[in-house]
Amino acid sequence: MTESVSTEHVAAFRRFNRCFTRRIGVLNDHYLGQDRPLGEARLLFEIATAGGPDGISLRELRTRLGLDAGYLSRMTKRLQGRGMVVLSAHPEDNRLRMARLTPAGHAEVKEQNRRADALATGVLEGLAPDLRAQLTDAMTTAARLLRLAAITVKPVDAHAPDARTCLDAYADDLDARFPEGFDRSDLVAPEKVSGEAGAFFVAYEEDRPVGCGALRRLTPGAGEIKHVWVHPDARRLGLARRILQTLEAEALRRSWTVVRLDTHATLSEAQTMYRACGYTEIPAYGEHVYASHWFEKRLAP
Repeated sequence: MTESVSTEHVAAFRRFNRCFTRRIGVLNDHYLGQDRPLGEARLLFEIATAGGPDGISLRELRTRLGLDAGYLSRMTKRLQGRGMVVLSAHPEDNRLRMARLTPAGHAEVKEQNRRADALATGVLEGLAPDLRAQLTDAMTTAARLLRLAAITVKPVDAHAPDARTCLDAYADDLDARFPEGFDRSDLVAPEKVSGEAGAFFVAYEEDRPVGCGALRRLTPGAGEIKHVWVHPDARRLGLARRILQTLEAEALRRSWTVVRLDTHATLSEAQTMYRACGYTEIPAYGEHVYASHWFEKRLAP
């Protein structure tokens, strides 16, 4: 249930991009005064910070940086030619190419970090302490929202591995939090959230499942929301609300104008979210061993 993006918002976003990229020197072929552009500098940084003793695979680098395989290959070969990177096969999987820094590469990244800190210090020195705090808070918010915007929420087959992976993690979370534990047999059966009976959605961040939610038919014209879960690494982004909105939109698409759900007494943050999203607490609409609170929301197109 997303609204169209206004031209004012688009213009403001592009204006900020132009200001920020110019200020930090993205357009300069010698980023931070070093002998390489931003792309290669960022690649060195990722290899240094994300790689283990054997380095990091090019496959993981492609995912982390969102790069075309050919472009990434050309950059790593240039860095290899300049003595910054060593390319090798993975010790346990010859199909994977690994990249690790040479001593010269480590030295360059160390200098890169020193110069980047100096650049950030120079920017912040131009502001009074209260304005520095304001800018820091604004950048933190921007980073959170940009990360949320990049996550996709897609319908998947409820039998699919990603769906089962999310439900397993969801069950583990509940088993740890509920005083009585959690019985996995309580998870909704795949056929009840498939086809005409319902739907299952998975949230993906860089092709990695980081959340899920299910919708099933409850009564004619009414659906039930089940198993809204977010990976710990993706919490506090607003992703649970986004999954909830996706499920509501799917209910409307099926002409279900009411959605209901229940939740456990210990999940106080979930109760707070449901109330904030327009759900009203109602009497119990069914028997469920883990339910202490029941909610309903009437949907309008």
